[in-house]
Amino acid sequence: MMKIGDLAQRAGLKPSAIRFYEASELLPSGARGANGYRLYTEAAVERLRLIQLAQRLGFSLDTLRPLLARDAEGLPHDAVLRALAQRRAEIQALRHALDAQETELERLAEACRTEWAQGRCVDLGALAPQPAATRPPRQRRRQAAGLP
Repeated sequence: MMKIGDLAQRAGLKPSAIRFYEASELLPSGARGANGYRLYTEAAVERLRLIQLAQRLGFSLDTLRPLLARDAEGLPHDAVLRALAQRRAEIQALRHALDAQETELERLAEACRTEWAQGRCVDLGALAPQPAATRPPRQRRRQAAGLP
């Protein structure tokens, strides 16, 4: 058994972070010793490491809460696998959005270079994305599928 300061040191956190995780129902409160101090087991260290890993991978505390329910005996494997798959899908969607932004930035930079080299201002209206109705059918299908 260890006090909150020892737990904080082992997990690389501040005691206030541990209290926050307890208040957020992500970490069960430590049992009170005879002296009134909270005492924690090695399981608390592992739980904190799991929380830190999940946060580093972009999981929100709201996503973690049901997976780390206090009364759960171990992690719900199916729910964890679903959460992992969902996070991967979020990352893929974000990657797709970032790739589209990068393409748009490249297009804008090229338009700026071209127009400025000819002594003209960039016509931002000409750079605006075309409405779907004016795009060729293939582009409309790709857009409907979430593709650039």
